[in-house]
Amino acid sequence: MHFATTLRTPLQARRARGFTLIELLVVLVILTLLAGLVGPRVLDQLGGAKAKTARVQIGEMEQAVDLFKLDVGRYPNDAEGLRALVERPATVQGWNGPYLKKGLPVDPWGAAYQYKFPGRHGGPDIFSLGADGKPGGESDNADIYN
Repeated sequence: MHFATTLRTPLQARRARGFTLIELLVVLVILTLLAGLVGPRVLDQLGGAKAKTARVQIGEMEQAVDLFKLDVGRYPNDAEGLRALVERPATVQGWNGPYLKKGLPVDPWGAAYQYKFPGRHGGPDIFSLGADGKPGGESDNADIYN
């Protein structure tokens, strides 16, 4: 006989029934509280990661500009800009590029990096305008220079 397999204990019957609405609501409340506590910290770290990425990319471009100077004898001018690192300017002698193997990157916010020579301290400036794309700013909106 198969009587034993068709009869269920009260514990087995409860497991087969599933969760109650109150149990599901309690779990949702707990998850919402955790997301409220952890979410802002994760988003702050994400913003910091973008700024760190920009600093690394600017450092690589700064090295490429230095290599350009070694080959050509001068830094790219404002008209040539960072494009001179990946495409040979028409009037340049000694260019041995491209100096950036992966091409010219965009900043983590999707905008082009800026170039100015002479810069703030006499050398070339390579910078990102930050998340807002405007000069100045604080936190994620702050400009990032070499």
